[in-house]
Amino acid sequence: MSIFTRTEGAHAPSAPPRRSRRGGTPTAAATAFLIIIGSYMLLPVYWLLVSSTKSQSDLVTTPGLLPADWHFGDNLTALFHQQDGVYARWLLNSLLYAGAGAAVATVLAAAAGYALAKYTFRGREALFSVVLGGVLVPATALALPLFLLFAKADATNTFWSVFLPSIVSPFGVYLSRIFATASVPDEVMEAARMDGAGEFRIFGTIALRLMAPSLVTIFLFQFVVIWNNFLLPLVMLQDERLYPVTLGLFTWQSQTSRLPELQTLTIVGALLSVVPIVLTFLLLQRYWRAGLAAGAVKS
Repeated sequence: MSIFTRTEGAHAPSAPPRRSRRGGTPTAAATAFLIIIGSYMLLPVYWLLVSSTKSQSDLVTTPGLLPADWHFGDNLTALFHQQDGVYARWLLNSLLYAGAGAAVATVLAAAAGYALAKYTFRGREALFSVVLGGVLVPATALALPLFLLFAKADATNTFWSVFLPSIVSPFGVYLSRIFATASVPDEVMEAARMDGAGEFRIFGTIALRLMAPSLVTIFLFQFVVIWNNFLLPLVMLQDERLYPVTLGLFTWQSQTSRLPELQTLTIVGALLSVVPIVLTFLLLQRYWRAGLAAGAVKS
């Protein structure tokens, strides 16, 4: 009798849950779908890599996705010797426009977003609504008004005609307000004021440091926007030495019917123009991910 009692009172070990034979099907389907989408998105990059290693004759006689004889070194040499090395000048211009422009735009956006987040003043919400309206306006709609303004000031075809519009980022102001609200506690600001710190010192020594990981996100966004900017330089510039790399490669591509060798140089130049963006993302990806996570959680 006791044997039966012990058997009934004991808890039999629960059997491990059986996996459904169909459980792996959605995961496999999702993985296959992502592989297909990823391959589709990377296909132009692969074509660019393969085409940049071909000679001009191979480029037009061999299949586009199949490699041919290796001529990348010769193409690279020809690229930097074309028109007395103007491509290097274009690349330097793009680095200057995008690097300096994104840095200044980030600081200005941080200051504006910080003020909108931490100070109460009349018309604050109306001003923020104007900023949001600026986010919705496409850059193409602003190119002609900007040209007319700079033409009135006799400042077209200059470095400043491309640089100054690039340092204004309504989207950066919007993100900065979110980040400032999330990462700069009011208690820290009050403690700094009690210690005698002024408002500019609080912003420069406390707010910017607390917002720094998030501001990298704004810098990257603005860097890519300025680097890929094409219409504004096309409208503003006539001097080839001031061209960014995007506009310079466009001028070469438009001449390929007359000078076929420029087609290969355009492809190699397009490949090299991607490298600074990739390096920037790789160097700043840790801070970029942290900034995106902070904005997603706090907003």
